[in-house]
Amino acid sequence: MARVTVEDCLTRVPNRFALVHLAIERVKQIRKGAKPLVKCKNKEIVQALREIAAGKVTFDNLEQLAREAEEQRIFQALHTDAGENTEGKR
Repeated sequence: MARVTVEDCLTRVPNRFALVHLAIERVKQIRKGAKPLVKCKNKEIVQALREIAAGKVTFDNLEQLAREAEEQRIFQALHTDAGENTEGKR
């Protein structure tokens, strides 16, 4: 998909208001460190729209994606803290 449009997303989401809500929530997740579900080198909003258009982000799985992002963030924080603690003991 060379260019994502609102129309691409509206095939997956019932209306524009719902699309904006879903996209904003996904952007927040991405900014908190959620792993992208489709490959692209765009800003967070375009990333979110591409994921919605691809059917990877829906209202049904939005909470699950948020939980996974939070778990990943915690894991990375613990891993970083553990690495710092072992380096200091050398």
